Amino acid sequence: MQRDNNTNAPNTPRLRHRRRSNEVVPDSSRANGGNLLVDDQNKYRSMIIRARSTVWMIGSFALIIYMGHLYITAMIFVIQIFMARELFSLLRRSHEDRQLPGFRMLNWHFFFTAMLFVYGRILSQRLANTVTPDKVLYRLVSNLIKYHTVICYSLYITGFMWFILTLKKKMYKYQFGQYAWTHMILIVVFVQSSFTVASIFEGIFWFLLPATLIVINDIAAYIFGFFFGRTPLIKLSPKKTWEGFIGASFSTIISAFVLANIMGRSQWLTCPRKDLSTGWLHCDPGPLFTPEYFSLQGLVPDWFPWKEISILPVQWHALCLGLFASIIAPFGGFFASGFKRAFKIKDFGDSIPGHGGITDRMDCQMVMAVFAYIYHQSFIVPQSYSVEMILDQIMMSLSFEEQQALFMKLGQILRERTVGKS
Repeated sequence: MQRDNNTNAPNTPRLRHRRRSNEVVPDSSRANGGNLLVDDQNKYRSMIIRARSTVWMIGSFALIIYMGHLYITAMIFVIQIFMARELFSLLRRSHEDRQLPGFRMLNWHFFFTAMLFVYGRILSQRLANTVTPDKVLYRLVSNLIKYHTVICYSLYITGFMWFILTLKKKMYKYQFGQYAWTHMILIVVFVQSSFTVASIFEGIFWFLLPATLIVINDIAAYIFGFFFGRTPLIKLSPKKTWEGFIGASFSTIISAFVLANIMGRSQWLTCPRKDLSTGWLHCDPGPLFTPEYFSLQGLVPDWFPWKEISILPVQWHALCLGLFASIIAPFGGFFASGFKRAFKIKDFGDSIPGHGGITDRMDCQMVMAVFAYIYHQSFIVPQSYSVEMILDQIMMSLSFEEQQALFMKLGQILRERTVGKS
């Protein structure tokens, strides 16, 4: 007879062990010393790789800026595709995907539906302004704009039904997790990047300056941390140091003031774009971009060559952008660092040598883009309605016949007022 080993066991309560978290907790000793860039044995090799990639990115970025608003928007769209691909792959499981043929296409269906909705709302009026001379094309575009929301909603409902029809037994949890993950990615990617596109057509200046400040802050933080970093800044990013953070802050704020003066003198960068053409722009620079001259008499010695300086009023606004880019925007990078630790990955991708993936470069840019647009709408754009704003609403909201009727009615009112005054 087999003996029961539990017969003589004392009646003691069963111990339950607490389940350990899967999150990787960094070693504090390493975070405070060994991982700092100043102590990294391979730092010069990685610096060269990073520098080459940076030069390539800056050169490509400058060329696209020169090409104009439409090409910059196309660049943002391509960046969104790469970001979505990197984020979609985080929770992808090849074993489950093989059992769900075509399920991965559903992610991209929702992606392009969101793209059509966001870009349609931002660019619809500018598209209408572009095709106004062609009556047939204008009527077609006007109808598409009128039913734009219906079209996007129909596409989304189609994807929703597609998702329900693909549900498979024993895979429900994975599929619903993917569905929720897809929608979170769309919120992160499109809601924030939509502010970027809106800023581009308000004037490239309001896109280029904030984006450049983030690049300067990132490079300056790397250089100051590379040579002087000794004091860890935050455990989420062990290589970030207070020396790099403070040095980058001063560099970014000074750069904001100087670059605003340089960029603010170019009509190509400051003029808003009302259509989707690529021609040169001419506009009244407005008071923000009109130089104000200040005398230096009595403040500098006689041998000093400059007796006065010119400052654009927009430079004072640029200081606010520089302050945000150096103090608040880096928290987007800290958030991304924590996100990557939660998923136990070093980078979101490997498309940029020395930098990681596209998402690794866009974490702070997203935070900065939202602030730049909100700041511009709150403190730069006049709060009262202008003639151009009213005309934009008329062109976007009224049909051609309604616009003609409004024109006739407005003419009648003006004639009656003219006769009354005479």
